[in-house]
Amino acid sequence: MSTTTAEPAARVLVVDDDPTVSEIVATYLDRAGYTVNRAADGPSAVAQAAAIRPDLVVLDLMLPGLDGFEVCRRIREEQGRVPVVMLTARGDEDDRILGLEVGADDYVTKPFSPRELALRVTAVLRRAGSPPAAAGSWLRADPLALDPAARRALRSGTELALTVREFDLLAFFLRHPGRVLGREELMRRVWGWEFGDLSTVTVHVRRLREKIETDPATPRFISTVWGVGYRFDPPGDTKAPEGPDHA
Repeated sequence: MSTTTAEPAARVLVVDDDPTVSEIVATYLDRAGYTVNRAADGPSAVAQAAAIRPDLVVLDLMLPGLDGFEVCRRIREEQGRVPVVMLTARGDEDDRILGLEVGADDYVTKPFSPRELALRVTAVLRRAGSPPAAAGSWLRADPLALDPAARRALRSGTELALTVREFDLLAFFLRHPGRVLGREELMRRVWGWEFGDLSTVTVHVRRLREKIETDPATPRFISTVWGVGYRFDPPGDTKAPEGPDHA
């Protein structure tokens, strides 16, 4: 019997047109205790995702039929916040940004370690399915309100569509107001990684600003401390209230 650090029932859809890569990834995920399905092109990936309702998708960027960006968009439109880990042979930052824009929760550049990929899949699933706080323990920095247990985030009472990582990043900022946080610390404490591409943090902060700031070009909440990292500056008290205001 294999050992696993994740829930045995978790189902992962691996989408890659390279049969060797697909087989290796599927083998490592199977060893980690996941149920694995595979697809080799964009249209079949969308169809399989609709049929099996995966807990997470490992998604190659370059696919026949539909590229990974479009596959990710369609899956998220149909099924909501299904965690997505994107794979690509390209390391260009624009691709990483676009991947995050369409809802990817993580980004791995080929060539990669299959063992590291399996660990990242586990980390994303754990964060997606394991609330870090008790129900009703709201965090707030008006007009933001966040319920870690229910994984709900609101701005002025309106629900924010945050990815898993964006939600965790905002929660961490709310818990550490006024403190300068380096990218290395954010990667370690939010992502759970001791190493990785620090530009991933930069891209997530940029995307989070676009969702919570009135003017992302002149951020009110998340300030850049040049050469160090970022600081969350709430306009008022950040104590945990009983819940969000209702109109």
